[in-house]
Amino acid sequence: MRVATAIDVHAFATEPRPLMLACLEFAPTGGLAGHSDADVAAHAAADALLIASGIGELGTVFGTDRPEWAGASGAALLGESVRFVRAAGWQIANISIQIIGQKPRFSPRKHEAQQVMSDIVGAPVLIAATTTDGLGSLGRIEGIGALATALLTD
Repeated sequence: MRVATAIDVHAFATEPRPLMLACLEFAPTGGLAGHSDADVAAHAAADALLIASGIGELGTVFGTDRPEWAGASGAALLGESVRFVRAAGWQIANISIQIIGQKPRFSPRKHEAQQVMSDIVGAPVLIAATTTDGLGSLGRIEGIGALATALLTD
């Protein structure tokens, strides 16, 4: 068995782009800045999988020096990470994700996000969301973060 925890944080973009979170579009504008779609939940989950498997981490596997991943969806990065992890001989037991931010309001779409991400991973993905009660950069609504833990078995 192996377990790993990963975090991803992105600032809100200054240019209009969709807000992608947990493999769902939450708004047509007001998205996060990043090399890809900046889906912090999908990125944290993919990173936790890659770290637990010993393959590497998100930044080395899909880094900004890889132009083929520019604009990639979180779903694509997560799906490719799942493929790498399975090819390395690991099975995914589950992933737990905690989204941290003041907006968007996540709870109305929680079950939809869990289903979409579970379908991509082929294992249970559980998601929760919290705020920072106005503290720090996430509390000032400068961005959104996510923390994910992945459990792998051989």
